[in-house]
Amino acid sequence: MTLSRRRFLHLVATAAALPAFSRCARAQAYPARPVRVLEGFGSGSSADLAARLIGHWLSERLGQHFVIENRPGAGSNVATEAVVRAAPDGYTLLTCVTANAINATLYEKLNFNFIRDIAPVGGLLRMSLVVLVNPSLAAKTLPEFIAYAKANPGKVNIAVPGNGSGPHVAGELFKMMAEINIVNVPYRGPAPAFTDLISGQVQVMFVALPAAIGYIRAGELRALAVTSASRSSELPDVPAVAEFVQAYEASGWIGIGAPRGTPAAIIDKLNSNITAGLADPQLKARIKGLGADPMPMTPTQFGALMGDETEKWAKVVKFAGIKP
Repeated sequence: MTLSRRRFLHLVATAAALPAFSRCARAQAYPARPVRVLEGFGSGSSADLAARLIGHWLSERLGQHFVIENRPGAGSNVATEAVVRAAPDGYTLLTCVTANAINATLYEKLNFNFIRDIAPVGGLLRMSLVVLVNPSLAAKTLPEFIAYAKANPGKVNIAVPGNGSGPHVAGELFKMMAEINIVNVPYRGPAPAFTDLISGQVQVMFVALPAAIGYIRAGELRALAVTSASRSSELPDVPAVAEFVQAYEASGWIGIGAPRGTPAAIIDKLNSNITAGLADPQLKARIKGLGADPMPMTPTQFGALMGDETEKWAKVVKFAGIKP
């Protein structure tokens, strides 16, 4: 009877361990086939470039292709919903961006909840925006620009390269914190906005540093400040907005997410390999070349960033009354 009881307990313990063993085995074998990484802004965007850099690293490191799929539409909502609806097996990932945090409030009726339905995997990079003005503008510094805007309420035009975009809400946060009244002029992307800023049709624009660096170095536009918490290594002589507007910060970020329910062992495996990539000198140099900085984070840290940014931009979207 004793042996029979021991045998029974052994079988029960073995059966209970099978699911955990199975999950472990799947994680060790992962990836056993190509992995799709969906990106919501199209070829050539910062998110696309970042996804391709880390995708190439992971492909070589893990022995399977990490295929970048561009799914532009609705400010990354199309790509996000496709990942939310995918099987939570680690074979469909999302390039998470600042827009995801903004869209949570910007769009009243989404078929998903970004924080609830996307499991954080890890951070990739963080990039600053830059405050650009036409060189003919009398204001040569950010304090001078703020003073000029206050002296001329409603007479300064700010180019908005995409309604509800990162540059748009960064500009709204600046207007709110600096207590100035400047007029939004919407554009379908940064290219036509740059044209009008250079010609003087508009006076100021917030835009991602990688897109602006060439115009700054050529002397076509003047950089008044960067929007990151501290100065950028790419423009060390250009101050941060926070040096004059206390606690201002509006940098963009990119990371990787997965469908809710993706096994923790797979997420941890992806995270450790992404972190290794961000420490690789060659990959770090490529990221720096984009005007960005590597942003290694644990899943917990990246999840906290997603939550904090969603809460932060919700306040700005509501305050400014921004609509998609």
